[in-house]
Amino acid sequence: SINCSLLPGQDISIIPLPAEIEKGEPGSFSLSENTIIQYDQDVTNAASFFKDYCKNIYSSDLNSMSSDHPGMELNKISLKYVNDFLPGQYTLDINKSGIRIQGSENGVFYGIQSLIQLLPLSPEPGQKNLEVPFIRIHDQPRFAYRGMLLDVGRHFFTIDFLKKCIDNAAYHKINHFHLHLTDDQGWRIEIKNYPRLTEAGAWRQGTMTGLYPGTGNDSIVHGGYYTQDEIRDLVSYAQERYVTIVPEFEMPAHSLAALASYPHLGCTGGPYRVKETWGGTPDVFCAGNDSTFVFLQDVLDEIMEMFPSEYIHVGGDECQKDRWKRCNKCQSRIKAENLKDEDELQSYFITRIEKHINSRGRTLIGWDEILEGGVAPNAVVMSWRGNGEAGCLGAVKAGHPVIMTPSYSFYLDYPQTSQEDSLAADWGGVTPVRKVYLYEPVLEQLSEEEAALVIGAQANIWTEYMNNPSKVEYMAFPRLSAVSEVLWSPAGLRDWDDFRRRMESQYNRYRLWCTAYNPAEITLE
Repeated sequence: SINCSLLPGQDISIIPLPAEIEKGEPGSFSLSENTIIQYDQDVTNAASFFKDYCKNIYSSDLNSMSSDHPGMELNKISLKYVNDFLPGQYTLDINKSGIRIQGSENGVFYGIQSLIQLLPLSPEPGQKNLEVPFIRIHDQPRFAYRGMLLDVGRHFFTIDFLKKCIDNAAYHKINHFHLHLTDDQGWRIEIKNYPRLTEAGAWRQGTMTGLYPGTGNDSIVHGGYYTQDEIRDLVSYAQERYVTIVPEFEMPAHSLAALASYPHLGCTGGPYRVKETWGGTPDVFCAGNDSTFVFLQDVLDEIMEMFPSEYIHVGGDECQKDRWKRCNKCQSRIKAENLKDEDELQSYFITRIEKHINSRGRTLIGWDEILEGGVAPNAVVMSWRGNGEAGCLGAVKAGHPVIMTPSYSFYLDYPQTSQEDSLAADWGGVTPVRKVYLYEPVLEQLSEEEAALVIGAQANIWTEYMNNPSKVEYMAFPRLSAVSEVLWSPAGLRDWDDFRRRMESQYNRYRLWCTAYNPAEITLE
């Protein structure tokens, strides 16, 4: 195993760092328009992705053919599917005969991402030959779940931008794109059985100005939503890149946009208004009203029809329970179900929803507040508060899988420097890229069995103060590159100084990908 930034005379700066790199003999292989991509049918997506990448970035039109047809023995890229490779595992060999990538179906795709990072960083216009160094890589992911979240509830972003986010995830071998579709400030997905969710809930009449709690309101209508056809197209786009879109439909809190559309779902009956400021609200779904669960299950059925993801996220966080305490229906539910208090009522709520999700063959994910009052039997917990320790320990002690999403290290809306404005600045502090890079998802105090329940981690991009794609990218990068290495690379190989050296090349890739980033942030200690 060789640290990939230290191969003499070769610009090897792959991010995330592969598990093992072996130095090849001196020299390089030259890709040209005479180079053939020969591929097994199982890895067609990888072949298509690389062909399109070379065309779009380098204007190099490579030829491709299925392995069912005879091809040249030299000057080819061979993509081979190997059935007994582990998920995500691949090998990449580059020598004078050509390029050979073999692995699992998604492993070959990840091998293509490593190959992409060996291509020239500053292509000349019309450049025909692309030199890549002789090298051999053995690689596989550390964690099964490697995620990023984008909040489209606070600010709406176009499908084209979501596709770009998915591309950036794929470049970094991130395999889950968590789409935060509903919140107090907006409902972003078409539900055919409940059209007012997008007629009313997708739009707010203004947005607070200044830092929370705000200095005024811009009185500009903001909103938008995705049609079901757009969602299906997006899901297909992501699947071709081995990215699973995890939809989030918030409940029982963060539900004001839904309540503004259908007021009978709340404890007071309204009237409600799509929220124009940040922060929470006491108005939540009524847990004592059976029509609430009819609505929730109907909406979930439409969401699950659009999203084939194993995981369905239901939020479960920051539920203020004052309305439940004063609601006759909620109090009657507590008595009828022999519940101790409102915390157990929340557990009842989530468990009832989980049964419906499980009946459709899916798994419920919730933020770590779903531990309060007793966690639903089959739930996966996303541990977000603070450094994630309390939620993680609560989940694994109860035998539940956990995905680490610590606000103090993996919230990319937190400012990167003390000079940046952010909603989270007052309580979250500054999160420079070094802090992100040094985060370890597996807590030291976990036993071997408990550590196995940490199935991965995720970076979250909340958008209260991000109303355009460039700001989202600026806040995400280079920190998302650091996240990718935490999630993919062996923990023992992570080295901050080496990462900083490799990032000098990564900045050039950001420019190739037309992705905004903070150019100074990597130098901060």
